[in-house]
Amino acid sequence: MLRIDGSYGEGGGQILRTALSLSCLLRRPIEIFNIRKGRKVPGLQPQHLTSVKAVKEISDAQVEGDRIGSLNLIFSPKEVRGGDYFFDIGTAGSTSLVLQAIMLPLSLTAEKSRIEIIGGTHVPWSPPFHYLDTIFIPILERIGLKIRLWIDKYGWYPKGGGRAGAEIDPVKGISTLDIRERGKLVRVRGISAVSNLPLSIAERQKAEGLRILKESNLYAEIELIDAPSIGRGTFFFINAEYENLTAGFSSLGERRKRAEDVAKEACEEFLAFHRSENALDPRLADQIVPYLSLAKGESSFTTSRITQHLITNIWLIKKFLSINIEIERQEGEDGKVIVKPQ
Repeated sequence: MLRIDGSYGEGGGQILRTALSLSCLLRRPIEIFNIRKGRKVPGLQPQHLTSVKAVKEISDAQVEGDRIGSLNLIFSPKEVRGGDYFFDIGTAGSTSLVLQAIMLPLSLTAEKSRIEIIGGTHVPWSPPFHYLDTIFIPILERIGLKIRLWIDKYGWYPKGGGRAGAEIDPVKGISTLDIRERGKLVRVRGISAVSNLPLSIAERQKAEGLRILKESNLYAEIELIDAPSIGRGTFFFINAEYENLTAGFSSLGERRKRAEDVAKEACEEFLAFHRSENALDPRLADQIVPYLSLAKGESSFTTSRITQHLITNIWLIKKFLSINIEIERQEGEDGKVIVKPQ
């Protein structure tokens, strides 16, 4: 059994999700201790428990410690099976993070899968649905995976209740990736969305976003969306299409946060990335590494910022696989990652 310190490095739910995903795929039993030990509310929370439930169900695993607040988890998987699965987080916990735990093992099984999840689709501290759909899934398609996402209802904090899911076709293997230059900026698109709030808020977000981008001689096509939801929320998302890849940047509204500030957050993050010369945005860098570690051949990419999430994910992957993953430069800097399976 592989023992994993859940407080290492970034010390959050990412360790749990990546460990569960690789455990399922490789049929390697694991024990994770000190789960989210350094967080304000340590241990397993509802969205983490749903991830555990999801990987347990797809792999018929034996599990100990799967309860709210647990700092320790023992997970012993059997064979991963495709099929139709439904998961209800029960809170505004992130549907995207649950999907991240199961997409990799289900892609490499023999059967097609359809997943439906109820929870938060656009919530803090996790990639929103639109990031997965327009940024992460296209890069997975590039390395040979076949995943389609869908959303029927948005889920905001604190009510949740969003409904989203995925259809996953099985593939034989994963291709390598070599993307060191993103190329010229081709187009900037985006959405400004609200649920159960005046559409004028979305219009203000859009107007401020266009104004900020215009100051940098950039033009964007921003779509206004009055999104179906049981809760209230606002969202601003920028989709920057370059010649060799697409990058995404988003911001969420909250109480006493001006619509203009929502747009400003996403625009400033995009402009910081645009001023760099590297390919992958920081979130995409850490999310793609587990997939590339299973490709038959060497992969490499540049990123605009080396993050603690990326460093932690690499540390964890090396516990499961005999693999050499090199990072050029230091945390907080731009850099290059080289993945060399052995």
